[in-house]
Amino acid sequence: MTRNVQKRLVGRAGEAALRSLQSWLAGKTPEQAERIGERLGTLFGKLAKRRFARAVDNLAMVFPNLTPEARVELAKEVFRHFGRATTDFLAGKGRTLQQLEQSTTVHGRHHLEEALARGQGVLLVTGHLGNWERASAWVALAGYPISVVTRDADDEGVNRFVNDIRRSSGVNIIPRGAATRRIIERLRRGESIGILPDQNAGDAFLPFFGKPAGTNLGVGVIQERTGAPIVPTWCYRSGPCHYRLEFEPALDVPPPTDRKGEAAMLQIHAALERAISAHPEQWLWFHDRWRYARYEGLV
Repeated sequence: MTRNVQKRLVGRAGEAALRSLQSWLAGKTPEQAERIGERLGTLFGKLAKRRFARAVDNLAMVFPNLTPEARVELAKEVFRHFGRATTDFLAGKGRTLQQLEQSTTVHGRHHLEEALARGQGVLLVTGHLGNWERASAWVALAGYPISVVTRDADDEGVNRFVNDIRRSSGVNIIPRGAATRRIIERLRRGESIGILPDQNAGDAFLPFFGKPAGTNLGVGVIQERTGAPIVPTWCYRSGPCHYRLEFEPALDVPPPTDRKGEAAMLQIHAALERAISAHPEQWLWFHDRWRYARYEGLV
């Protein structure tokens, strides 16, 4: 069996599993769906041993004062939270604004509206923290045109399935591979762009929690080219089946440095650090955020 055939078979199995889980969740209460997510997240953590170990190692690097036992417990909660967010997303297809707001408290809406009033569009910057899919769904359902920049899944069927859920709320999709031109076009129309720039990349090594981290400078470059305000946006789980969506004031981005995009990204990193530190159990510590930095011997 060739590698491509194997990938297609795995992809089809993944799509079938997601569709089956979505159908199963359709008849569940939010409480039941959340408990299912917790169990699935726990199972994922047990099966994905390398990812679990990466989460523990990252926590040890960023929070050296935590005991080894506390790091393990925090890593377990990270996986449980990821499971909850996944089942909430799968169960969310077709939600109305009223349904969404029954379990989401919104704070700082005026910050979003003040930024949009500038007429340059808005870069809604968040991270793989809390429930980022809920954030974009609320923005779209509340009547603010939004496009989100996404990384395509390895399988076309999985990719189509996931994006269909996003589009059911009115969210537009911009694939990451050819995003810049489309982002700028939509910003010029005064729209919002949702971006998650908290993953490992190879553009530059900028401090993140005091350690050099491979960083994509794209958001910063776009901000410099367009002048679009950057509004940090977080959607935390605040209690059982309930979330708190927060829009912060637009960042006060300093003048550009010699490296394009760096000034804005340093500000974004600082905002991400504050948000993650407030809710460390809700960030994807099992993502290998410092991988390229380790390759270079920087951490």
